[in-house]
Amino acid sequence: MADRAASAPPLAVEELRALVASGEIDTVVLAFTDMQGRLQGKRFAAPFFLDHVLDEGTEGCNYLLAVDVDLNTVDGYEMASWERGYGDFAMHGDPGTLRRVPWNPGTALLLADLAHHDGTPVPASPRQVLKRQLERLAAHGWSALAGTELEFILFDDSYEDAWRSGYRELTPANQYNVDYSILGTGRVEPLLRRIRNEMTAAGMAVESAKGECNLGQHEIVFRYADALTTCDQHSVYKTGAKEIAAQEGRALTFMAKYDEREGSSCHIHLSLRDESGGAVLADGSAPDGMSPTMRHFLAGQLAVLREFTLLYAPNINSYKRFRPGSFAPTAVAWGPDNRTCAVRVVGHGAGHRLENRVPGGDVNPYLAVAGMVAAGLYGVERGLEPPEPCTGSAYAADVAQVPSTLREAAQLWEASAAAHEAFGEDVVAHYANMARIEQEAYDAAVTDWERYRSFERM
Repeated sequence: MADRAASAPPLAVEELRALVASGEIDTVVLAFTDMQGRLQGKRFAAPFFLDHVLDEGTEGCNYLLAVDVDLNTVDGYEMASWERGYGDFAMHGDPGTLRRVPWNPGTALLLADLAHHDGTPVPASPRQVLKRQLERLAAHGWSALAGTELEFILFDDSYEDAWRSGYRELTPANQYNVDYSILGTGRVEPLLRRIRNEMTAAGMAVESAKGECNLGQHEIVFRYADALTTCDQHSVYKTGAKEIAAQEGRALTFMAKYDEREGSSCHIHLSLRDESGGAVLADGSAPDGMSPTMRHFLAGQLAVLREFTLLYAPNINSYKRFRPGSFAPTAVAWGPDNRTCAVRVVGHGAGHRLENRVPGGDVNPYLAVAGMVAAGLYGVERGLEPPEPCTGSAYAADVAQVPSTLREAAQLWEASAAAHEAFGEDVVAHYANMARIEQEAYDAAVTDWERYRSFERM
């Protein structure tokens, strides 16, 4: 992360007006990222969008930040309930996110921030959660650069076929481990190439694609950018990749752990810049290349990692990744270029940075990056020092462990003084309730595993 990343500029409003006038664009999507990391919003006729929605915004039911994965209304949320009447919040587009959506003909996309009727931001909105932490960072004179590395598993089955089969006996796009294999990625290159090229046309800077360990598992990596831009692009890419796969009659999943083989990660890289663009975390004169600020920032990651794990691993399935020898972390440890640790220090010179290896492919990027920024500031503001680095296998280290269940992570989050201080009571309560709802749904479910083990033999 030596220099600020440059990508194709977003679509300017003036360009959009010209494209609408010529008939090249006829639809504009206005969307925000919900708690589960999904894009939610509306499709507008482009002329109506330009005449009314661009400046005035639109409204949507506030239950969209107070439902479960299936969009069921659930209890426990302060901002939305039957008692409160499930009113609306306002959706105001951020012009800096305007882009074409090449995989949907004649379509542009604008990401939105959410506000209450009095104009105040909705604190629990994931994009707002991140913006609040970036404001705290700016108070120190710093900004954050981030990169997310999303893995997915690709299947030859369509989403509809996968649904009808109960997601069982699907056919992975590769039949063996294709980690770094050019032959293996070549088998699915037409789809990978389409995703890469159409994300580039949507204004993102694609770096590369590579195979991964699980059957049909791949990763497409984008150039880092400022933290908010990276998270915006992450959300667009995740939805777009699914839509492109569906158009090709295939399905891909970002779930953290599809089967008993390797899970799908989302390693998050983070570095800081000062107001002049100088690297905050690097110090070439230090033996380890780390500035005092980097040492404090790193120490903060470890100090509250267990308490903030809910932001990195938000689902029941997230915790199935954390197994020894799986390249997913189990130990709250750090090490230079050590992939067995929860936090890996990588890069050289101005590119010296932190890599959080806890998040899986199901992570909400805004919440995870917000967690890393808040954790770093926790360390900086207290002058914390990191423990000794782990130079061997962190799986065997005698250190604290990453929470092993959503229930444990939610309890740590809700009781965390650091979380309450950094995010506020309303945000802590909102996401604790999200975890409670998910945990209760899981606890009530009867699984195939139980039937296979118990139907006849118990």
